[in-house]
Amino acid sequence: MGQALAGLAAFGMLAAGGVVGGALPAAQAADPATKVIRVGTTQAVDSMNPFLAVRLVTGSIHRWMYGFLTVPDSKTLQPSADLAESWTTSPDGLTWTFKIRAAKWSDGQPITAADAAWTFTKIMTDDGAKTGNGPAVENFASVTANGQDLTIKLKTPQASMLDNPVPILPKHVWEKVGDIAKYEADAYPAVTSGPYVAVEHKKDQYVKLQANPNYWRGRPKIDELQVIFYDNPAAAIVGLKKGDIDLIGRLSPPDFEALKGDENIVQWNTQGRRATYLQINHGATTSDDKPIGDGHPALKDQRVRQALHYAIDKQKLVDEVQNGLAVPADGSIVPPMYKDFFWQADGDQKVSYDVARANKILDDAGYKKGADGIRIMPDGSRKLQFRFSIHTDTPIEDKLAEYLTGWLKELGITLTTKRLDSSKFTEETGTTALFDIAISGWSVNPDPEEVLATHLCSRRPTASGEGGGTESFYCDPQYEQLYLQQLKELDRSKRADLIKQMEQRLYTDAPVIALYYPNDLEGYRKDRIASITPIPEEKGLLYGGSGYWPFYTIEAVSADGADGSAEDGGSNTGVIVGVAAGVVVLAAAGFFVARRRKGVADERE
Repeated sequence: MGQALAGLAAFGMLAAGGVVGGALPAAQAADPATKVIRVGTTQAVDSMNPFLAVRLVTGSIHRWMYGFLTVPDSKTLQPSADLAESWTTSPDGLTWTFKIRAAKWSDGQPITAADAAWTFTKIMTDDGAKTGNGPAVENFASVTANGQDLTIKLKTPQASMLDNPVPILPKHVWEKVGDIAKYEADAYPAVTSGPYVAVEHKKDQYVKLQANPNYWRGRPKIDELQVIFYDNPAAAIVGLKKGDIDLIGRLSPPDFEALKGDENIVQWNTQGRRATYLQINHGATTSDDKPIGDGHPALKDQRVRQALHYAIDKQKLVDEVQNGLAVPADGSIVPPMYKDFFWQADGDQKVSYDVARANKILDDAGYKKGADGIRIMPDGSRKLQFRFSIHTDTPIEDKLAEYLTGWLKELGITLTTKRLDSSKFTEETGTTALFDIAISGWSVNPDPEEVLATHLCSRRPTASGEGGGTESFYCDPQYEQLYLQQLKELDRSKRADLIKQMEQRLYTDAPVIALYYPNDLEGYRKDRIASITPIPEEKGLLYGGSGYWPFYTIEAVSADGADGSAEDGGSNTGVIVGVAAGVVVLAAAGFFVARRRKGVADERE
């Protein structure tokens, strides 16, 4: 690592206008009039094709590039107009009509309802297009266009219609694509309708976006937004401190605290939109109800899962694993920043740290301790020896495993840590069910339906391992009924009550055990960024937010300290610095990969 950092220091000369071994080529020289902001990330784009993209970073980039029917309001996070400037609903809730605003694509062509109809229909009819957002159209019966009017007919009423996560694509460009499943959308400049247009992408290195002059809200205040990929958080922190990048988000507590003491860096610490929890293999089955995997049979017993819950000191995890930068989860999978939908246990229902009670639950359930102190199944068939699946090279998860191992030992349960790379973790915890307990987490949208839906019976994989998208292999009639009820309930307060009942069910039945809600931890250089508006605007998030607002409103600092061009914001300089840093660090650590739905717990959405 020492050699890697020495290499970074050498490459850092680029930020000051120099380069190891000679000057930049003329074509790459800095233009002092160009306003550039550079965002660092430890996750590379999986595909620039929105039909295929599932990684968190790609979803963020696509929010900056494309318009949606609606977007979260920057103040309230409730649905507000985007490409759809207005909408109406039939009395039965089955027909929605959206008026698409008169706006232009970045190539000057008009945006029409036909673009939206084509996008949704493509996902509905082409299996290759379902990867990114297939569940978002599962309830659509038909989608038609008439001029600027888009009509969507539903199979059943759907309260979350105004939170549809599908970016609208230009029909005149995308209908020419042959096999969507193999198309990487690497023709530049892209044709987009959002604040920015992607103009260049180097795989595993960077994406360069430029301001869209045709954006309906008005052109952004910067000229260029660069997303630069680093191999690991340590390298990205070095990049921020050196000025190779201007902002980085989704930091772990140790990386966040490493930014202390730098007068040029603003530490951004606010409520997050994530929940971190344990996924319990409570008897996984496929979508046709056939047992799958090799989960420990004792975890089928709700009393065992409840005992595990009582054995966890969540406040200690917050204090010592998250360095105090989180909130203990006395609720379920929806974090407290979403006040309308957040549920929290209280009274007798609240599960607090109580080892004596956990032991009594197991004693009363017939799980007696053997001569070696390890509990045995009531029928004597197996000891209570569980595996804990975490990701490789994730120090926070290793530390969490140490605490859990100690606490479960007090119950007479042995916990063995099982480290897996991201792809293997995804497979074993989401498809093959070859696990007992696993770390998990999710970034929750302002409407929590997506994360709630990951616990439905229909999200379990088929016998051949296809489909799915499950977060727990859960299949519970009570939960299913509540989900269907909230789906049809258009009264927001009544729907919120139903959603809270779903969270309560997850809490008491414990197919997952929420541990804490991590704070949103970010950092940016105030000598490069003059202003940036979070979402929501009051104590909200920057890179980690659920909308494009921060990066539409962002302004750069000029060399003289006024709003204007970035201090050394040449169009290519920042990219070269980031790529160089990434290459140097590559030898020190394996490339970090994560999916939005089954990757490292702190990098999913």
